[in-house]
Amino acid sequence: MKKRIMAVAIASSMLVIGCMENDPNKRAKIGAGIGAVTGAIIGNNVGGGGGRNRFAGAVIGALAGGAVGHYMDEQARELRRALESELAADYATVERIDMDTIKVSLSSEASFSLDSASLKSTMKPALNRVASVMGRYNKTVVYVIGHTDSSGSDSYNQDLSERRASSVSGYLSGGGVSRNRLYAEGRGESQPRVSNSTHQGRKLNRRVELFINAVVAGNESRASQSPY
Repeated sequence: MKKRIMAVAIASSMLVIGCMENDPNKRAKIGAGIGAVTGAIIGNNVGGGGGRNRFAGAVIGALAGGAVGHYMDEQARELRRALESELAADYATVERIDMDTIKVSLSSEASFSLDSASLKSTMKPALNRVASVMGRYNKTVVYVIGHTDSSGSDSYNQDLSERRASSVSGYLSGGGVSRNRLYAEGRGESQPRVSNSTHQGRKLNRRVELFINAVVAGNESRASQSPY
């Protein structure tokens, strides 16, 4: 499968110092004896329909040392609050999958009509709340990855998954998340959560995942690596 993602982390000689104002983890950094935030210049390439790609560079603040865990814990808690109704309805999940990463999974059934990449109006308020949280916790890179079940052809499913990922990414961008923090790609039917042999399995496999990766000082390039 063609790779539609490219990220560039500029060497440490290009790093700049960011500021801590309005940082949700400011107290933890002070408590840990970590004063400054290092800037990391990161570029990204977001795949779009017809092979059209966009490359951009941005300065994203990087978290230092012991600040990462608390920063991501607080962000995960806020995301769970933002998606409380969707979590209760099994339309979304929020997981801390490692120290640096949060995964938010959104049901395609709740997000899109059949064979469509246009977001349902009922999902937009939830994405507005997610975008608000991401805006406050902006020392992260966000991968948006679309998945389908195995119904239909490989090429159709690949295209649909890409378009759905782009729709979610574009909506988050419109909600205030910098485009320079957003990556979007589709995985078609290639990475099911469970077997596609049942209706329930196919329903679970139709999803859009948001991988929220902390940008960590000294290891900035990790945040820009595809989670799969």
